[in-house]
Amino acid sequence: MSRLIQQLIHEQQADGSWDYPFETGISTDAYMIILLRTLEINDEDLIVQLTERIFNKQEINGAWKLFYDEDRGNVSATVEAYYSLLYSGYVSKEDNRIVAAKEFILANGGLEKSHLFTKIMLALTGQYPWPAYFPIPIEMILLPLHFPINFYDFSVYGRANIAPIMILANKKYIKTTKRSPDLSDLLLSNETDEFFDKKDIEEIFSLIDQGLKQLLGLPHMIQSLAIRRTKQYMLRHIEPDGTLYSYFSSTFLMIFALLSLGHSTKDPIIVKAVQGLKAMKCTIQGHTHMQYTTATVWNTALISHVLQFANVPASASVIQKANQYLIHRQQSNYGDWAIHNPGVLPGGWGFSASNTMNPDVDDTTASLRAIVRLAQSDPHFHQAWNRGVHWIISMQNKDGGWSSFEKNVDLPFLNLLPIEGGQFLLTDPSSADLTGRTLEFLGGYTNLPHNHGIMKNGIEWLAHHQEKDGSWYGRWGICYIYGTWAAITGLIASGVSKENPVIQKAVRWLLAIQNPDGGWGESCKSDIAFSYVPLGSSNTTQTAWALDALMAVSEQITPEINAGIAYLLESIHKNDWTLSYPVGQGMGGAFYIHYHSYHIIFPLLALARYQKKFQEY
Repeated sequence: MSRLIQQLIHEQQADGSWDYPFETGISTDAYMIILLRTLEINDEDLIVQLTERIFNKQEINGAWKLFYDEDRGNVSATVEAYYSLLYSGYVSKEDNRIVAAKEFILANGGLEKSHLFTKIMLALTGQYPWPAYFPIPIEMILLPLHFPINFYDFSVYGRANIAPIMILANKKYIKTTKRSPDLSDLLLSNETDEFFDKKDIEEIFSLIDQGLKQLLGLPHMIQSLAIRRTKQYMLRHIEPDGTLYSYFSSTFLMIFALLSLGHSTKDPIIVKAVQGLKAMKCTIQGHTHMQYTTATVWNTALISHVLQFANVPASASVIQKANQYLIHRQQSNYGDWAIHNPGVLPGGWGFSASNTMNPDVDDTTASLRAIVRLAQSDPHFHQAWNRGVHWIISMQNKDGGWSSFEKNVDLPFLNLLPIEGGQFLLTDPSSADLTGRTLEFLGGYTNLPHNHGIMKNGIEWLAHHQEKDGSWYGRWGICYIYGTWAAITGLIASGVSKENPVIQKAVRWLLAIQNPDGGWGESCKSDIAFSYVPLGSSNTTQTAWALDALMAVSEQITPEINAGIAYLLESIHKNDWTLSYPVGQGMGGAFYIHYHSYHIIFPLLALARYQKKFQEY
């Protein structure tokens, strides 16, 4: 514990934060090369660095993977890598590594088998035909909030990406350059691939058409107004660093959407957006990586809390600096969350260093855990505490659970849209990890009575959404271990008895999946199968989650807990493939996250819990 604490103290930045990399594979690296070449920004040093990292991640069979145990490889990632490497200009089609990648793509269905978002990127850069129909017509943005379906029924993460796509799909915009590669030899069919079955989208087009008939104006006027409104939406949500919502994907798409509307590549908005993306680069094992976003607030909140939990005093310099950083990141802007939660003052925290208008529940409870001690003595922190707690309570959904970014944004109809990964992109439903962690905060750090309706409704949501095997699915982590940890610790902090059948069933499930070496490990395949898939090896972060859950329930040391602790102590500094295995996710089957801080934070949390609870033994 002492070594882990000292490591965290040593790696704190001068401003009090921790900026561990937010690593998401090679897609953002590939897209950055494609963006720079398409805009004819010849930043050769960056392009060379990114090509080196992409090649470094290639498998022996020529493919690229999203995670270690992803069978032979991932078609979309391989297409993105192949395209960007050719576009870089530093690799030829005759290169053996490129030949191997091409063979993998063709053997696995060609460009046609790429993910939807890969196809959109290929379409707007001239490598794939735009579909005749897009499931979300741009006119949808004009529908009023009271209409049965409207633009704000999508999740904020979905809106950030869908807004520029609506413009691009409407314009069927294409931008190529003299350096554009030709990927036509990766298409296996001569027939136009429409992305979607027209029958799948007729229902939503019909519903939207009904709403549009209530609007005054000719069809072309309505479409023109919709384009202007969508553009305004993007421009209103640009962060101070120039990015759209601090996300790489939405910023990338926004740049092309603005180009399609006549903006020059030299337009200050586009120039600043590119600078904002470049500012998110980091170095991992000597290679340059473009982060999808930064996780600075999230890392800082988690680390400040875990250090204090491990008995670093709140008066220590490391905590004071961290919490000063956090207090200045509490948001005062009214973001889109206020549309579904009107009349509530801002008080949340966001995820990244540049996020000023998109707070989320998880970052807010994490930040509040970090400042709880200072809130008891410092008026400035006490005021921030009150605003944050009030915001968290106000964000409870009508079903009793908590979601990530917004309130009651879970329209079942949207899941019928033929959008690949739509269940992760289009809605923001209550989830076990958010509900469990929020209950853990409210029950463990506030004076809210356990029998209060807010707590009871959250408890009931978790009880109702437990899987048959006793686990819970976690939305933002991998996956069932993550959700079960959050649910158990939240229920216990909320006053639920350890003997409650819901708790006991969950404990039995955790014990049943413990590995012979004492650890736990779950594969990213779980969120594709929507059932638990073992990793085949133990992972220190997932082991810490499981241990923390078991220790929340147990009043005495058990052989299983001791075996897990022994695994952590033996493995905490190992450096094999499990260390970089992604245990976070943004979109199942497409977007996985390796948090470089987790293998320090969560083992330290588990060891501190063990010390606090069982030190008399």
